[in-house]
Formats: sequence, C-alpha cells, structure tokens
Amino acid sequence: MIKVHHLNNSRSQRVLWLLEELTLPYEVVRYQRDPKTMLAPRSLRDIHPLGKSPIIEDGSLRMAETGAIFDYLVGRYGRHLAPPPDTEAYWRYRYWLHYAEGSAMPPLLCKLILKRLGALGWPARGFVDGQIALHLNYLESQLASGPWFVADAFSAADIMMSFPLEVASVRAGLNANWPNLWDFLARIHARPAYQRALKRGGEYTLALAAASPAG
Repeated sequence: MIKVHHLNNSRSQRVLWLLEELTLPYEVVRYQRDPKTMLAPRSLRDIHPLGKSPIIEDGSLRMAETGAIFDYLVGRYGRHLAPPPDTEAYWRYRYWLHYAEGSAMPPLLCKLILKRLGALGWPARGFVDGQIALHLNYLESQLASGPWFVADAFSAADIMMSFPLEVASVRAGLNANWPNLWDFLARIHARPAYQRALKRGGEYTLALAAASPAG
C-alpha cells in the first residue's frame, strides 16, 4: 500500500487528492507544523534528509517532490488523468504540471517571506505583487476557453494547479475579480475526491478561502 507522509496545510494535500481520484488505497502518516515557526517537524528528516512534505513510499520506492510524485503515480496507476503521450495536449499537460511549482509558486513564496520581514520587505513588495498579478492575469486568460487547464478534460495538471491558486486566494488577493480562476476553485472544491482527501488529510485551511470571495 502507498504511504503518504503528509504535513498539514501543505502541498501534500494534492497527493492525497490525486490518490482519491485514482481510487488507490493509501496510508496517511500525519505531521503537524510548529505553531510558532510554521515549519515541518524534525521527525520528517527521518524519512527524507530535507525534512519536507510530501513524501510517498510505494514498496521499496521512496520519493519526494510533488511534480515527481505526480509523474510517478499518473504514469504507473492513472494514465486516464493525462492526455495520450506524444500528443499536443500531453505536452500542454506537462507544461502545467511543472508550471505550478516552477513559475507560479516562487512569487507567492516571496510574498510570504516579505510579509514576515515586515518593514524590511517594503522595497520589494511592489515588484512581487506585480509578478503575482502577471501570473493571475495569465492564468485567467488560459481558462477563458474551457473549464480546465488542458483542453476540456480534467487532468492531474488541474490538481497540481490547485495549490498555487489556493495560496493566492489566501495570501495574494485572488478573488472574484478573476472569475475564471474563482470558478475553477469552486469546481475543484466540489469534486467528491477532493472532499474525501480533506477528510483523510485533516486541517487544510487553504480550502476555506473560496467560501466568500472579496472584490
């Protein structure tokens, strides 16, 4: 059985959701953030030297990094959640799968760090906010022609894209002024597999942000 080392309020919630969409049996090993530092506990380093989540174990295989985990799980267990290989849609799928962490998350992480720096972070905030707006406007335009990021079909890329958009709704002002993105969040939060994953994973406050958009 697949084992997921799951940190509350983190990227690993997507792995639980993916496993629910794949209807695979899995075990959840939960870890709680330090309430003061919000960092993962040191016990995660016993599983992986960096002490980061998500980490999965499948037999003798132990793997970290969300994108790599998605590639593995979809490739081995869930080809229906990706377009056929070597099609144009497949490469769009791969693009969004890796855009989520490679391009969308860095400015959101920068905004969090600058907020914690307080006054020291003010000189850079305008630049970071501009970059976030650039990405949100880009993503809004990409959903203008359909409900999902790859053609008209839900895919694992939509699961990957959920986390940066949920983070943006909490930390970066994503609201009803971006209606396509807000509708996307409402659609994914309504999926039965998403709801089952919430029950398995426990605390995940990012999912609550879509309840009452501002703007």
